[in-house]
Amino acid sequence: MTPRAPETLKRVNAEIAHEKAAALGRAGERLEAALEEVRVLTLLLGGAAEAGERARLTHEYERARARVRDARLALIIQREAVGFRQHRIVDQLFPEPPPRTLT
Repeated sequence: MTPRAPETLKRVNAEIAHEKAAALGRAGERLEAALEEVRVLTLLLGGAAEAGERARLTHEYERARARVRDARLALIIQREAVGFRQHRIVDQLFPEPPPRTLT
């Protein structure tokens, strides 16, 4: 091992840790954006009077809800990658939106 090897290894490990943290942050941002889309669609659904509009918005809502589920899974995977093993906080902070059906 060269005299600079420990320093290089320390720098590489720090860069890996930084990238893991950045990926975790991006996963959280994607989840927040998906949840915001669901929130907006929920408001639009509440004001939709026409059956066709409600059907279209319900379909969009369910697609957005699927994106939330995918984003939550991605966040949990990123959390696992950085060493977090308990994910109750994800459930508490980012609950999965309920399904919507046409009424």
